[in-house]
Amino acid sequence: MNLNWIYTGISWILLRWHDLWGGLLNMPSGPAWVLSIVFLVLTVRVVLFPVFVKQIKSQRAMQTLQPQMKELREKYKNDQQKLQQEMMELYRREKANPLMGCLPIFLQIPVFIGLFHVLRLINPNSESAFKAMTTEYGWTPEQFNSASDASIFGAPIAAALRSTTEQLQQLDASRLAVTLVAGILIITMVATTYITQRQMIARNGVAADPTQAMVQKLMLYGIPASLLVSGAIFPIGVVIYWVTQNFFSMGQQFWVLSKMPIPKPGDPKVDPEKAAAMAPKPGIKPVNPKKGGRSTATRQSSTGSSVKFDTAKARADRAAADKAKAEVPDTNSDGSDGSEKPPPARRPTPPRGSGRRPQDNRNRKRKGGRR
Repeated sequence: MNLNWIYTGISWILLRWHDLWGGLLNMPSGPAWVLSIVFLVLTVRVVLFPVFVKQIKSQRAMQTLQPQMKELREKYKNDQQKLQQEMMELYRREKANPLMGCLPIFLQIPVFIGLFHVLRLINPNSESAFKAMTTEYGWTPEQFNSASDASIFGAPIAAALRSTTEQLQQLDASRLAVTLVAGILIITMVATTYITQRQMIARNGVAADPTQAMVQKLMLYGIPASLLVSGAIFPIGVVIYWVTQNFFSMGQQFWVLSKMPIPKPGDPKVDPEKAAAMAPKPGIKPVNPKKGGRSTATRQSSTGSSVKFDTAKARADRAAADKAKAEVPDTNSDGSDGSEKPPPARRPTPPRGSGRRPQDNRNRKRKGGRR
């Protein structure tokens, strides 16, 4: 299988960033190539950002489907074929994909392979590597020689922890410098990979599905363990790529999950129709039930009718109703008509000086007999 299109694409992005850092800004060879690798990571992650958002949404959807999936397993525990059919129908209906969680990693594998192959060919004493880089991957002789001389803290970016003594002599590198730099970077790579996976599981929760739980454990422990072993053969530039990718993943994950908070497990799913029915009508000030008020839906259900505005038509209707009520005679149960009875006679007010008023007597009692 010819993968030259991958190597050419990775080389083109890497060389464009190197033209910026090394050409326009005139930076030294080592920092310019390290920054080119870092910004290669940023370029790839920006392109894959929509896929990362879909991964988060798919994992949320799978988390909300856990009760339904549990019911299907109990219902079809003796019929695996029917269970798989119902599971696929549930995924299709709810637009969930259990493989979406691994899709960003799968899409980054070609980038990793391309960078690994390109950095491995950086050897100033290899005629075949020089020919492949300059004729097939779009490198110039100056760029090839600059990458051969690029180093970080005395360790070339093309050297690896398990590089032979001959390879280190060709790169003019020290075994001690390569061992220290590569060892620190490999430990950082393994630790950041574990933290990234741990952070994802802690925020999304442990999957109840056995398949999803197995995938989570594999990504949590399997990938860091494999990197601890395989990191010894990675060029230092590839390890820098992986460490940068992990730090970017941690920041991207924190930002996306802060913008898309995880719903609480006990919160019921809100029905849009119920939410629309409970919303206040236009023109009516909403009332906060926590502050002693009643919501619009509660007031409507208690009165049996919706709230009406005091418009001119409403005032005219009330006036007509009052007039009609006044014209109808009010007949009591005892047979008498509804004519108004005369008000009761008021007690005559005693003249001044004729004696104490009842109020004065009350005041004397209140004050112990003294005025």
